[in-house]
Amino acid sequence: MAFVGGALADYLDRRLLVRGGEFALAALTAVLLINALSSSPHLWLLYVVAALTATVDGLQRPALEAMVPRLVRPEELPATMALQSLGMQIAQLGGPALAGLLIATIDLAWVYAFDLLTFAVSLTCLTLVRAVPPPPDADRPSLRAVVTGLRYARSRPELLGTYLVDINAMFFGMPQALYPFLATQLGGPRVLGLLYAAPAVGSLLATLGSRWTARVHRHGLMVVIAAALWGVGIIGVGLSNTLWLTLFCLAFAGAADMISGIFRAIIWSQTIPDHLRGRLAGIEMLSYTTGPLLGQLRSGAMARTRLGVTGSIWLGGLLCVAGTAALAVALPRFLRYDGKDGMALKKAADEAWAAAAAARATS
Repeated sequence: MAFVGGALADYLDRRLLVRGGEFALAALTAVLLINALSSSPHLWLLYVVAALTATVDGLQRPALEAMVPRLVRPEELPATMALQSLGMQIAQLGGPALAGLLIATIDLAWVYAFDLLTFAVSLTCLTLVRAVPPPPDADRPSLRAVVTGLRYARSRPELLGTYLVDINAMFFGMPQALYPFLATQLGGPRVLGLLYAAPAVGSLLATLGSRWTARVHRHGLMVVIAAALWGVGIIGVGLSNTLWLTLFCLAFAGAADMISGIFRAIIWSQTIPDHLRGRLAGIEMLSYTTGPLLGQLRSGAMARTRLGVTGSIWLGGLLCVAGTAALAVALPRFLRYDGKDGMALKKAADEAWAAAAAARATS
């Protein structure tokens, strides 16, 4: 649904689309509440709600990502990306902890009720945001509009590099599926939560100290360096046999991933024309959602071989570093991307794209 959501985000008022998504998510939470209050709750309904939640997220997320550059000035983008990252990390760390506390102290139905009330906060905040209408000549949602976005992404090495580097890093360096097995070697179930939390802690620390990113202009180079350092951290996780070193390596990897994410977001915000932001945000969403899932599949499959759990992790990290280096060589324009020239590059690329599109239309 990310492709559909991206096309809609370029045709409708983006704030309206995001608010509609929030209403839909609130309605799904209400369904969970009603199910929990039932005398015989249905298990199959949980799966249906999970699938519908993913569908709504695919429709809403591109509009949410695409509206941000319309709300802030270009020079405010690095700070804005850092603030978004900070909110995400606080949610990842605090959300599960709060949910666990509520589940342990009150009835499950009240937990869903509390979740439902939180949508009043998000909807109020969205009401205070100004409208983000589409341009007058916005493309109607269609397969052709989606293909246009894909072609544009392929024509821009700066954008293509952000997608490919992230997918490579996640495919080879995402061993999250192996954390339960790693925990048995490092202290048992009591340390499992620490393994899941460590990357988020690293990401949070990197975000809090990210003021320096506003002074860096070689954004493509920083994405490559950060992705390679993510791989180095994962190698350390695979080679470590002590809990404290494993947690440190996971936190280091999480910090590197957050730095990569900040610079990738800056590149997206600086170089994508507004009339294509929704469709490109849909492609971006696919890159950061499918990569980790495929990475967990890869790590689990390799762990079933003679490599075992730790071998699957450190070899995956090594392949992540090697793949990042290969992509840097294959995409020199991405490696040389300079944020100072980003807007000028976008203008030149847009003019070339428009000329090529016009030539295809007349041929």
